[in-house]
Amino acid sequence: MKEEVIRLQNISRFFQVGTETVKALIEVSLSIYKNEFVALMGPSGSGKSTMMNLLGCLDTPTGGSYYLNGIDVSKMSDNELADIRNKEIGFIFQTFNLLQRSTALDNVALPLIYAGIAKQQRIEMAKDTLAHVQLADRMNHKPNELSGGQRQRVAIARALVNKPLIVLADEPTGNLDSKTSVEIMGLLEEIHEQGNTIIVVTHEEDIARHAHRVIRMMDGRIASDEINTNIVTVKDYQDTPV
Repeated sequence: MKEEVIRLQNISRFFQVGTETVKALIEVSLSIYKNEFVALMGPSGSGKSTMMNLLGCLDTPTGGSYYLNGIDVSKMSDNELADIRNKEIGFIFQTFNLLQRSTALDNVALPLIYAGIAKQQRIEMAKDTLAHVQLADRMNHKPNELSGGQRQRVAIARALVNKPLIVLADEPTGNLDSKTSVEIMGLLEEIHEQGNTIIVVTHEEDIARHAHRVIRMMDGRIASDEINTNIVTVKDYQDTPV
């Protein structure tokens, strides 16, 4: 039996803009299971960004319930949500969101400070995670000394260092060239193979093709939720003759 890690029950999220109520999400119900690789897609205004913020515990719903690993997080306080984010969710952003004056090692170790991990253990955990993303030789470099792909690898290492339940990637290849995008998707595939649940928010069909399940949003609702029967892996690119 598949293990449910996310369950949304009739989730709605409304925003008040002046006198108008914007219905960003309307009674959405959804389950995501352990070790799934899911792409969340939709045009601007479809509700996918609001959905991402709710899934990542960056926002709370107007109505409905959100169960993360069996715990209802929809009514939690900001401090409780911050604790859940730090322990359960690894974030990867399009713009990397790295501290520019800090080394790769310090950027990756940052979540461990909030988790209360002792300094020496933080350093060892951050070093191990950077090695895992093939950046052992760049750990003392600052972001401006790294390429775009290397910066995204640092961001991925930071997302993984706490061994989160879920990795939530928001347009993870949006600022990268096509070759580097393939490398980053290959890394996400490896992470998925090691047991992580991955949710990629993207508007790019090429990126969604790597996912095993594709959820499409439209006008605040789920328009379709389908298993991808034609999964593309980075190995497929490598095996294609030039």
